[in-house]
Amino acid sequence: MVTVTIFVNGEAVGAEVEDRTTLADFVRDSLHLTGTHLGCEHGVCGACTVLVDDEPVRACITLAAAIAGKEVRTIEGFAGDPAMEVIRECFSEAHGLQCGFCTPGMVITVRDILQRGRCADAAQIRAELAGNLCRCTGYGGIVKATELARDRLKS
Repeated sequence: MVTVTIFVNGEAVGAEVEDRTTLADFVRDSLHLTGTHLGCEHGVCGACTVLVDDEPVRACITLAAAIAGKEVRTIEGFAGDPAMEVIRECFSEAHGLQCGFCTPGMVITVRDILQRGRCADAAQIRAELAGNLCRCTGYGGIVKATELARDRLKS
């Protein structure tokens, strides 16, 4: 066991965790923040994507002990975030979600690619989203939602 302090959604959280506890298990089981979804648990599907020090990471393969002292932002930590509000509106408007399982990780990734300017066209958006799998939508609505958000956030 190791004692860590992690800043989750702006609040310091101190906890004793086993060395092998993943960040996803920590936020879900210890903090009851269940918006971080577990899909593949191999870092492939992107459902567990969170921000660590403003960089997207796969929470299912990141150890909680490895991020001691860092800032973690889960999907629950975006209340009042203007960009995320626009992205959520666009996902709804463009039918960028269906079952919703991939959505938390997907919208965090979309926010990141919009901030980095990696969304010039549909092909680039699809390439940037390659690490986030969706079994329901076929990505058409997700790409359209990203384009809508890009255009609205520019103005």
